[in-house]
Amino acid sequence: LEYYAEIANEKLNAGWQVWLFGSKNDIPVTEEIRTLTNGKAINLAGKTQLEEAIDLLELAGMVVSNDSGLMHIASALQKPLIAIYGPTSTGFTPPLSQKAKTLSLSLDCQPCFERTCPLKHERCMRELTPRMVLDAMTAFETSDKMRA
Repeated sequence: LEYYAEIANEKLNAGWQVWLFGSKNDIPVTEEIRTLTNGKAINLAGKTQLEEAIDLLELAGMVVSNDSGLMHIASALQKPLIAIYGPTSTGFTPPLSQKAKTLSLSLDCQPCFERTCPLKHERCMRELTPRMVLDAMTAFETSDKMRA
């Protein structure tokens, strides 16, 4: 969550709005991210129905997501998407969009499909840095400007 907050803070400082999505179960995590952005990120976790989340994602200029249902919705909406894969696999659940960029480290222990790292190091997420995500976002922004 610190990494998501770092990405959010960089984009907030560049004038972006940042919306945090998730279910009621995600509220503790999204609230911590909101706190780490000094309350600037908008926490929508547990506050939207699926239809509302889809409508809001339609308005998004870019989406950063873990491997989740909302990631697949952003993909279906053809949103520029940075899809982060840690313990899951792009081979099983890739975003089906030309506007999606998947980030994964391809470590020997990946994919394990576990919620908690069985090796206790969390390298698949810890070594996938905010800078890698931000660089992928910048590449999308640059390619969009070149097409315009």
